[in-house]
Amino acid sequence: MAADMGGSYGSTLRYKSVERMKPIGKHSLLGASGEISDFQELLCYLDELSLYDNMWDDGNSLGPKEVHNYLTRVMYNRRNKFNPLWNSLVLGGVKKGQKYLGMASMIGVNFEDNHVATGFGNHLARPILRDEWHENLTFEEGVKLLEKCMRVLLYRDRSAVNKLQISKITEEGVTISQPYSLKTFWGFSAFENPTLGAEGSW
Repeated sequence: MAADMGGSYGSTLRYKSVERMKPIGKHSLLGASGEISDFQELLCYLDELSLYDNMWDDGNSLGPKEVHNYLTRVMYNRRNKFNPLWNSLVLGGVKKGQKYLGMASMIGVNFEDNHVATGFGNHLARPILRDEWHENLTFEEGVKLLEKCMRVLLYRDRSAVNKLQISKITEEGVTISQPYSLKTFWGFSAFENPTLGAEGSW
């Protein structure tokens, strides 16, 4: 899973060290785009859920599928109250050898797939993932593919920030990388003169 670390205040890129990925329990990892404050509220809900689950002390713990189902119900419930949590969520995890990856939108729309994305990523990153993802990717190949997607998104989104984290989840737990920047090239002719040949452009 990959996410940049930008946080906007209106159209101002105000914060550049916002962590968008958080481990949930022993088996899950949550990533979010959208309102940071709503993401923080969701994390409070999940803390309560994890605490309640741990209090049973029965040797079992919530897996990624259960956490994802919970999140879809929360999002749909808030949408029905006309007070949605303004986030798109990605929930991944591994439990008992079973891999899981799903997403949920701010109105409760949800699905599982081999790769998912939020925001611009749905339009710009998923076509790349459809072409290049396969079941037997190594971790290093997966990181390169995610970096390629993030680089495309950085080039195409004026409010993106070149600072990202990449996370990995296995049976042993969650690892989230230190923030780092991608190597970029801004010398493309389309970047230097973007309105060339655009009739009627400002």
